[in-house]
Amino acid sequence: MNTPAGFEPAFTAPPELAADAVCFVWRDDKILVRAGEPPTLPTFTDFTRLSIDGARHYLGRLEGIDCMAIRVAADTPEPAGCQWRGLRTLFLQVPDPLLALAGRAFQIVEWDRSHQFCGRCGARLHNRAGERAKECPVCGHVVYPRVSPAMMVLVTRGRELLLARANRFPQAMYSALAGFVEPGESIEDCIHREVREEVGVEVDRLQYVASQSWPFPHSLMIAYTAEYAGGDMRPCDDEIVEAGWFPIDALPQLPNPVSISRHLIDTTVARLAASPSSR
Repeated sequence: MNTPAGFEPAFTAPPELAADAVCFVWRDDKILVRAGEPPTLPTFTDFTRLSIDGARHYLGRLEGIDCMAIRVAADTPEPAGCQWRGLRTLFLQVPDPLLALAGRAFQIVEWDRSHQFCGRCGARLHNRAGERAKECPVCGHVVYPRVSPAMMVLVTRGRELLLARANRFPQAMYSALAGFVEPGESIEDCIHREVREEVGVEVDRLQYVASQSWPFPHSLMIAYTAEYAGGDMRPCDDEIVEAGWFPIDALPQLPNPVSISRHLIDTTVARLAASPSSR
């Protein structure tokens, strides 16, 4: 769900939005789509016909088409012919570029919703000129959209993968280990700490693989592989229900292909399968 090719980010909207501008309309954590198979996102013309309004945030242009994030009130009803949907339910139904921008839109409208007042003095915040930020007119405190860095690591032992099932996962789904970076930590520090805390083992030979924006609600997932270096593997954290070593040719149910965890697993399996040294 990273920035799609052909997208030009911006925060200043043109004087008039085109009729075909794409609107990412959010009501709390649900996005508005036009009902159908597949569902589609409303245009600016659609939005104005619905007789609803909300706080607008210009995102930029995708392949020359304006994109707008809109936050509406929590009690906004479901318009005829439309549905409020969770973003995860649109995976593999909405084109990836629009899905990525929907995630970006959610992070911006959620930041706007949760930062109406200054956290330092309590005054109402104003939008800051020239950038996507809010500024307190009383004490000068500036607030930018929040991004929370988190590590993800897939631990290998020969041709085996260390996968775990968290209590928040759907039943039987396993994934790589993950955790949020704490103040003062590097990503590498976080990997060593989280692996030790979650499954009780030590790792080495960390290798960066990829990163992904993950808007649930505002994470930046930074994915690595690591090699097992010692310790008895066992669930050590209340969030981990089960964990185990799985041969690459006998893997359990895995995450959705949209997620970076699945990309991390798939690329690692392909690398190990092709490597004579791991046989």
